[in-house]
Amino acid sequence: MPGSPPRFVVRTTIATLVMIAVVLTAVFVTVAINVRDRVRGVVADKLEAGQRMLSTLEQRRARELTVQVATLAENPTLKAALDTYNAEHGSANSAFRDEMLATVTRELEKLADRISPDVLAVTDPSGHVLAAAGHRKSDWMLTTIVRPRQEGAANAYVEVNGGVFHYASAPVALQDAVIGNLQLAKALDARYAQELSSLSGAATLVVSEGSAVATTLTAPMTDQIVAYVRQNRDSSGGIVQLNRAEYAIKLLFREGDTAVYAVDSIDASTALPMQQALRAVLAIAIGSFLFASIASIWLARTISRPIDTLSTSISDMTESRDFDNPIRATGHTLEIDTLTGAFNTMMRSVVTAEAETRSAYVGAIRALALALDARDPYTAGHSERVSALSVAVGRQMGLPDDQLDILRLGALLHDIGKIGISDAVLRKPGPLTAEEFDVIQEHPAVGARILRSVPFLAPHLPIVELHHERPDGQGYPHRLRGDEIPLVARIVHVADAFDAITSARAYRPARGSADALRELWRHAGSQFDAEVVQALAAAMPAIELTTTEMARDAATQGAGHAASRLAIVGGVR
Repeated sequence: MPGSPPRFVVRTTIATLVMIAVVLTAVFVTVAINVRDRVRGVVADKLEAGQRMLSTLEQRRARELTVQVATLAENPTLKAALDTYNAEHGSANSAFRDEMLATVTRELEKLADRISPDVLAVTDPSGHVLAAAGHRKSDWMLTTIVRPRQEGAANAYVEVNGGVFHYASAPVALQDAVIGNLQLAKALDARYAQELSSLSGAATLVVSEGSAVATTLTAPMTDQIVAYVRQNRDSSGGIVQLNRAEYAIKLLFREGDTAVYAVDSIDASTALPMQQALRAVLAIAIGSFLFASIASIWLARTISRPIDTLSTSISDMTESRDFDNPIRATGHTLEIDTLTGAFNTMMRSVVTAEAETRSAYVGAIRALALALDARDPYTAGHSERVSALSVAVGRQMGLPDDQLDILRLGALLHDIGKIGISDAVLRKPGPLTAEEFDVIQEHPAVGARILRSVPFLAPHLPIVELHHERPDGQGYPHRLRGDEIPLVARIVHVADAFDAITSARAYRPARGSADALRELWRHAGSQFDAEVVQALAAAMPAIELTTTEMARDAATQGAGHAASRLAIVGGVR
């Protein structure tokens, strides 16, 4: 059909872009799987190499411990001190015996200062620790019996007071008689685990009798790895899934009940290669979508232009609020022209309905305000006069037209909350009691509640609710201060007070404009905003001229015509 929009082309363009996205996603998934498999292999090879290296290192350390402890056991001073202690061990002179033991300890500490071991200890032939030195000497208490887990082994792993130590022992002999044993131990602690991690490039876990004694892993990860190695004690490790993450575990070496594992995260090792792969796929994606976008731009010259034209026209109409001029048909496609006609019809209906609704609201509210003023003959026309005065002050202060419109209607509605106040309070001829004044103070909040249900009156609510607030914070209902009070509310507050002073009441006559201004100036800065009072004073010549003309009109044409002039000059219409 001629003039039909090219829907097939649009669907083809979308399908092409979707297909590109699907293909690129498949490519990325394939690359991710391949990268992960390769990383698994690399991590396994790294741990295998680390296992061989650390196993060789531990064997060398064991030999070094054995040679070192044998050399230290030949120290003659230590032998002499230990022989003297043994000679006095059974004597009754405990003080001398303790002195000899202290001598043994001093000699042991001298040896420890030369090599800085974790533990260097002397035991008697039965295994009781007589003296200890080194970083971890406090773990080897004098009552401890040190025996290797493998009986008869000179170099093994031992557990002393909850700590696990790589242990080497050598007899201390004097004239072929063994007078004790010298023990050199390296603690399998956090420092040891950190050292292994630095060498292997992976996290380290030292397990003894099914419990972790040292690790560079986090506590939750340690618990999971320990649980795994408990269940797979005879396994040398592998790739395991723990808490939705993959880890490579490798047994580095085992000695009795003590085992040392290297642990590496597959996910962490995969992160960098995955980022590189993602960047490569992203570059391909950008190129693909760029090509598709160029093709789409070419298609848009014949397909999208009518839609763009209509969309721009609608946006311009919405921003300018010019709903009286309909959007012209483009003539490109039947559907777009039909949509344009339907939109114009809808907007005419909306504009008409909105105007009628707004007019009905304003008319009803204006009538309500006039009816409220009419409840008291002394306040008749008060809201209209306050509205006119507020607009005059606002114009004097250079407010824009939209703010003047807010002032005009807001001032007209400022006392709408008094509809809920009884005539006995509202029309009372004398001063109000404290209870009656409390009732009067409720009218701003009541008025705001009444108008809050009308959305288009939202800009006027600050005037209705806050026109009795004062700069010094002594107003009501919220006791706002200074600039916390919106300017439009401060203007209506001054205009309201001026009209009240210049209007007659049952309990006092009306006062002149000059007296009213003096009263306002006397309380400027505390009860009234000084800037607004200044603007009112500057606008007074125009206001008084209008009042004189109104009086002349009233004499010649009647009061109705004069009231109309006040409304026109004040900007109500």
